[in-house]
Amino acid sequence: MNNLIKTIKSTVADNPQLPFSVYASIKEQNLLNVPVVKPLLIAVLDGDKELGKKGEITCTAGDFIFLSNSPAINMRNIPKGKEYFALLVEFELQDFEGLKISALNKQNYCIGEITPTLKNCLQQFVEWSVWAPKALWPIRRKEIIQLMCHMGHTEILAMVANPNIGHKLHSLISEQPSEDLPMQRLCEQLAMSESTLRRKLKIEGTTVQDIKDQVKLGLGLHLLQTTDDPIGFIAEKCGYQSQSRFTDRFKGRFGLTPSELRKTRMTD
Repeated sequence: MNNLIKTIKSTVADNPQLPFSVYASIKEQNLLNVPVVKPLLIAVLDGDKELGKKGEITCTAGDFIFLSNSPAINMRNIPKGKEYFALLVEFELQDFEGLKISALNKQNYCIGEITPTLKNCLQQFVEWSVWAPKALWPIRRKEIIQLMCHMGHTEILAMVANPNIGHKLHSLISEQPSEDLPMQRLCEQLAMSESTLRRKLKIEGTTVQDIKDQVKLGLGLHLLQTTDDPIGFIAEKCGYQSQSRFTDRFKGRFGLTPSELRKTRMTD
């Protein structure tokens, strides 16, 4: 895995916009209520990853976990030796077009080994991303899905669902996370009345405010994990007028402050 880690680090250092993310830490991270909005592949390349309230799911270095969308899941990233290091690839609905989606045997996750073939595929994906235009990203993501199915992990095809109202609302808010979009504009974009929107979201077990928090705090978590931007700048980018307000909401959701999370990525 060392060559793949080295390639990823050099690629991330030189390219701000990529079709994947990297989460790394040198100290243990305990994160509560992490939102997973789209199907997500996490390739653990160093350290261990535990998921669930009591760490029921464990991935060690050399394993992957494929997650379906979930409003909240607890995660624990555990460095072993040097660091915790994971490659994350988020998939869009269009990446599954043309594949036989199954509603049978629906699971929330799939765990497997990063075989030499899958490792080479991920290595090529990372190297290719340096020069490939964004319009081609879905093609290479689909290749990863097809390879995983060929390896026998066809259950990932049961982890895809047509977007509901919550997903659509999440996408709208994600386009302008720094703004507090009024209900009227959201309803206009979704072509429905406020009462209808609230009713449909209630059926899905969520609210407009829940989704706004999910978008803004999820973005904050991502930026804290993947950039060195000042916390105040991140707060503003996520639509919070003050760093203290962002810190309070962040801790309320994830169980630690932005400063505490950032320290897990830094040496003493």
